[in-house]
Amino acid sequence: MTTFLLIRHGESEANLKRFFAGQCDVALTPLGHQQAQCTADFVAANYHVDAVYASDLRRAYDTGKALAQKLGLEVIPDHRLREIYAGVWQGKRFDDIVERYAQDYQCWLQDIGNCTCTEGESVAQLSERMAEVMEQIARDNPGKTVAVATHATPIRAMQCRFSGYSLAQMKQVSWVSNASVTEVSWENG
Repeated sequence: MTTFLLIRHGESEANLKRFFAGQCDVALTPLGHQQAQCTADFVAANYHVDAVYASDLRRAYDTGKALAQKLGLEVIPDHRLREIYAGVWQGKRFDDIVERYAQDYQCWLQDIGNCTCTEGESVAQLSERMAEVMEQIARDNPGKTVAVATHATPIRAMQCRFSGYSLAQMKQVSWVSNASVTEVSWENG
């Protein structure tokens, strides 16, 4: 069995300024850096972590780096742990998305599991990408505890899978907050 600690990045500039980051490489805010450090302190005090993986986007990488430095480990970056590729939504303010891509964004709000970001990745594609990378990390780290610093939508998609929900039921899975830790026991896929 592999234990995963899925960690959402701390507050980012996109969170603060209310725009859809997607795979835009935005930084953590000063509060986000504090959150990352608090999460690192919590994880270090409560778990023996063998490896730290992170999305290669700065906000998640820097969150993982805070933990890795605390533990004397290296961060293993992996682009497959990135947030959803949001197509034309990336870098746009939420109110602009609502105005210009109303139908697609309504799907995001009401039926996220069956949504595709306008000209971007679908949640189904993201879910498959995350399942593949998680399976590989589990194979590479049997019996270990692995921290994975990533993003809100990937964590939500995996929580949907872990709960045995279909993508149509993903709307029942709550968003995780910044710098949160979700513990998962992974066994036999």
